[in-house]
Amino acid sequence: MKKKIVTVRNIKIGTGRPKICVPLVAKDEMELQAALDQLENSPFDLVEWRADFYRDVEQEEARRKAFEKIRRKIGGRPLLFTFRTAAEGGNREISNAAYFSLNRAVGESALADLVDIEISRDEELAADLGEILHSRGVYAIGSNHDFEKTPATEEMIRRLCRMQELDMDITKLAVMPQCRRDVLRLLEAAVAMEEEKGDRPCITMSMGELGMISRIAGKLTGSALTFGTAGFASAPGQLPAEAVAELLELLA
Repeated sequence: MKKKIVTVRNIKIGTGRPKICVPLVAKDEMELQAALDQLENSPFDLVEWRADFYRDVEQEEARRKAFEKIRRKIGGRPLLFTFRTAAEGGNREISNAAYFSLNRAVGESALADLVDIEISRDEELAADLGEILHSRGVYAIGSNHDFEKTPATEEMIRRLCRMQELDMDITKLAVMPQCRRDVLRLLEAAVAMEEEKGDRPCITMSMGELGMISRIAGKLTGSALTFGTAGFASAPGQLPAEAVAELLELLA
């Protein structure tokens, strides 16, 4: 099956080695600057602003200043905006109306290159948001996170395929393993997407210590992107970006 490659600024996601994304975790402008300083000697292809940690993210002026600060630091590399809700392991709960309003405002501003959309909140609103992003030249990452368990293999594949049906540019699934076989099932689902079901870049990971191997196995499974830290982790099991880069080079 011919797969779409997503070209964001100077980065091609869905071809070559898995790309490294570093999350920025900060509650205010001072902490954001400290997080950006941590990028200085860290290898990365793009950054993710985990805005659910940012105290004033729903205030337009504070959000704009944060975006400008990040852009000055990362230059021409892509920027992913993510507000991860508490229901999917994030730092803050938010109403459906506020969630989609915030992401719509970010998309319409075109200050981010990609926006993460939690599909489980409302599929119809997620698809509408995707259309808005596309109209502004912004890419949509459809995502689903299960911090309690690893669903059945067929269910994981179904969720990723549903994201494709909703026209997300990139699909993402993160699950929590309870045993080693859970990790293997996540890898199996990733390979099934790569070989049979997927027509666009897919990101998969098994979280926590048990699932660490999945974060560097993209060459094998087809997972197009992995997350590595340059400071605080945004999810359990993330490895330092420098270590991730070294391991991906060894496995290339």
